[in-house]
This record gives sequence, structure tokens and C-alpha cells, in this order.
Amino acid sequence: MPTSPPDVRTAEAEVATDVVALRRSVAAGAVGVFVHWFDWAAYAYLAGTVADVFFPSENGTTGLLAVFGVFAVSFGIRPIGAMVFGPLGDRIGRKRTLSLVIFMMSGATLTIGLLPGYAAIGVAAPVLLVVLRLIQGFAAGGEFGSAASFLAESAPRRRRGFGVSWLEVGSLLGFLAGSFVYLLLSTGLDEHQLTSWGWRIPFLVSAPLGVIGFIIRNKIEDTPEYRALEANDTVPSSPVRELLRRNKRQVLQAAGLMAAMHVPFYMVLTYLVTYETDHLKHSAGSAALLSTVISLLGLVLVPVFGVLSDRVGRKPVFVGATAALLVFSTPAFLLMRTGLAGTWIAGLLLGVILAAILGTYAVWSAELFPTRTRQSGLSIAYNITAALFAGTVPYLMTVLISATGSTLLPGPYLMVFAVGGLVAALSLKETAGSALLRPEDVSDAAPEHR
Repeated sequence: MPTSPPDVRTAEAEVATDVVALRRSVAAGAVGVFVHWFDWAAYAYLAGTVADVFFPSENGTTGLLAVFGVFAVSFGIRPIGAMVFGPLGDRIGRKRTLSLVIFMMSGATLTIGLLPGYAAIGVAAPVLLVVLRLIQGFAAGGEFGSAASFLAESAPRRRRGFGVSWLEVGSLLGFLAGSFVYLLLSTGLDEHQLTSWGWRIPFLVSAPLGVIGFIIRNKIEDTPEYRALEANDTVPSSPVRELLRRNKRQVLQAAGLMAAMHVPFYMVLTYLVTYETDHLKHSAGSAALLSTVISLLGLVLVPVFGVLSDRVGRKPVFVGATAALLVFSTPAFLLMRTGLAGTWIAGLLLGVILAAILGTYAVWSAELFPTRTRQSGLSIAYNITAALFAGTVPYLMTVLISATGSTLLPGPYLMVFAVGGLVAALSLKETAGSALLRPEDVSDAAPEHR
């Protein structure tokens, strides 16, 4: 009897199951990243208004600096959040930490939206703002490691790159959504309306998004890999100690990949707007439009590069992207000097390179670590490199260009991190299609198991 029809039906059923599983994991993993970046963009764009509401109005510059100081503090506390939520996820599971961090982030964001201003409660207003931003930053320190571990372990092996790439789609989409809401508020409300109540809208809107995300995450099952640790009683009792003893090399390699992502991300999507207006003398509208187009381009290309990494491997895509960053960074900033058209060509070129990095770095980093210490390794490497290299990009570029007078400095600065990414990538083996659960994860001889 011919057996091909049943085989075809079985194959179709497996594909359908893979698609459903992938959709569920993408929704659960990416929703928290979306909420986080929506809040980040809203706070950044509304900085001037928040300064007027929460700080004394005698000196507007002082208030604005205070708001950005609060913003920086929320970044600084993220490594502490990573040290808490990373090991916690390796001990109690990805699902629980995913639910916990989105609950904390959304709760703090909602409270900011309801917080009385300086005129109503005096100095208590900025103090409470600082506390709430610290809570947000602390929780955000656990978001990437939890979500990346969950997506990598939940996605079908042959589509893992595509599945994990949606983590960065969520971040770009959240950033764009926050920018769009600000655009609506700034064009639809006058200054008095924006200061008195309009600024609260983005923070209040993010609350139901967080509730939806919490419900989605609370209903999902934990990953097959983590459930295997539980079934074999090999959940680690001290994942950070185990990580530092057995996986220091992987932490450094992941940090190299992540630093090569952080710096281009903040250079292209945040600092480039300031660079265009201050040094190239383009209009703010033109600079903002280019940033938006680059983000939209990323939404399309990041999953494409994720798929490409599933087909040809993580290493060719990432090495190609960082090599292109090394070669084209300085010529791109030279091209920007030629005029608006040159700026757009250079910006879009850098955007494509960034999309290739975003589409591969997270899945490759996740595949470096054993299941027992995956969330700890991802959380620590990501948040330490973010604290050191991400938020410092605009400040360092401003200081260095002012000190040297050279507007070409962003190019060589990008090249430094391209070299770091290349060194890390070339030291790694190809991991596409590899099993995430390793024999040592579930064997009786697994170190430090419960």
C-alpha cells in the first residue's frame, strides 16, 4: 500500500503545529518588549513636558536635566535587575519571570500616569517619579533575558532565528508606536492641555497593553527545555555561580555580539537625529522622518535576516553585517556631508546593516548557553553592555565632537564595535539548528542540581 498520503498529512500537521506554537511564543515573548519600548519612547519624547510637571518651573533647563537624569538612572539599575531576574528564570522558569517583569513594568507605568505633579504634592512628586522609574528599570533588566530564552526555547528548531528575531520587531514597533502617540498629542493638543493632562495618555494606554501581555504570558506553558530540567530534577540552585565557573567564555562572546548591536542601534535610531540637526543643519522634520523610515525598514528586514540565518547560518549573516559596518561606517558619515540625498542613502545603508545584526545576535547569543544558565547569561551580558555602551552613545559623541571638532567621529566609533563583534563572531561555531537542551543539562551528573 502507498504510504505517501499519510506522510503528507503528517508533515502538514507538523507544519501547522509549528506555526501555531511559533505564533504563541512570538506573542508571549515580544509583547513585553513592545510595552517597554513604547514607554521608553513616550518618556523620551515627553521629557520637556514631564520636566514642567514634576520639577520646579523656575529653571526649565534644570528640570529637563533632572528628567534625563531620572532616565539615565533607570538604565543604570538594569544590570541589578538582570542579576535578579536572570538567575530567577533559571531557577523558577521563563514563564514566571516573563509574567513578573511585565506586571512590574506596567504597574509602575500606570502609576506614573496617575501621579500628581509638583504643583500638587511638592517634592514628593519627583521623588515618586524616581522610585517608579527605578522599578521600571529594575524590571526591564529581566525582560530581554526572559523573552530571548523563552522565544529560543519555544520556537521550532528550524525556525528559531525567525522566532527570536521578533523580539527586536517588538522593540522597533514599540518605539514607533510611542513616537506616533507623541506626534498625535503634540499636534492635537495645545501646550496647556499637554501639560495638564495630555502627557498622561501614553502611560495610561500602556497599562491595558501590559494587562494583555500579562494574560498572554500567564496562560502559556513553560518551555520544553525548562520542563525537561524539572522532570530530571536538574534545575540549578546557583545558576550565576555555575555560569561564572563554566560559561565565562560564552558570556564574553555574547557581550561582544551584543555590544556590536547596542552601539549601532543607538547611533542610528537615536543619535542620528541630533547629528543631522546639529552638525548637518537639516530640519528636525527631515531628521525625524529618516529615523522613522529606518525603523520601518527594520520592521520588514529583521525577520528576513532571521529567516536567512535559519537557512545559511548565524555566522555568515552576522559576520557579513559587522564586516559591512566596519567597511562602510566612516564612508557613510562622509556621504552625509554631501547633502540631504547623501544623508538618506547613508542612513538607509546603516539601517540595513543594523537590521542584519538585530536579526541574528539574540538567537545566536541564546544558542551559546546551556539551558541551565541560559537566562542568567543572556540577562547579564545584555544589560551590562547596555549600561556601558548603549545609553552613553549620544553623550560620548557630543563630548568627542565638541573636543575634536571632527564630525566624522561616529564612523570610527562604530568601527571599534564592529571589530569587537567580528572578533566575537569569528571565535564562535555555527549553532543554527542545534539542540538547546544538552546532555549535561539533564544528566544525573549535572553540576549543582537540586
